Amino acid sequence: MPGVASLEAVQYYAHPRNAFWPIMGRLFDFDHEVDYAARIAALERLPLILWDSLQSCVRPGSLDSNIDLTSVRANDFAGLFAEHAGIRAVFCNGATSDKYFRKLALPLLEGNHTFELLRLPSTSPANAGMKFEQKLDAWRRILEYL
Repeated sequence: MPGVASLEAVQYYAHPRNAFWPIMGRLFDFDHEVDYAARIAALERLPLILWDSLQSCVRPGSLDSNIDLTSVRANDFAGLFAEHAGIRAVFCNGATSDKYFRKLALPLLEGNHTFELLRLPSTSPANAGMKFEQKLDAWRRILEYL
């Protein structure tokens, strides 16, 4: 789920220290510092879908550890896969996204779709244990599926 900075800006990955946009810019050769609409347009030209594992949840602040487990509601991945039958891989941005996708979405998809599920290191500044270049190298896995 988006953190406080993203919710306030109404933009994915709006925290200035989140590595998502710099990583996407490097992987797909666009300026990650352009305005948000231009960054989204750059992604829309790619065979990618950017979507949260959760449709909604209650979380005071931005830390995933503060998510109220009784409040989580998954996005409609069955509908997404029905609309986009060619999905070959799902990449989760960090452990929490991966956990909720596996718990809430995957059971509804098993047997109906064939795809790879990969957990990538979180681009969040809270994932301070990895340097930018390490995150970028791990995220290069996306390129194998395009």
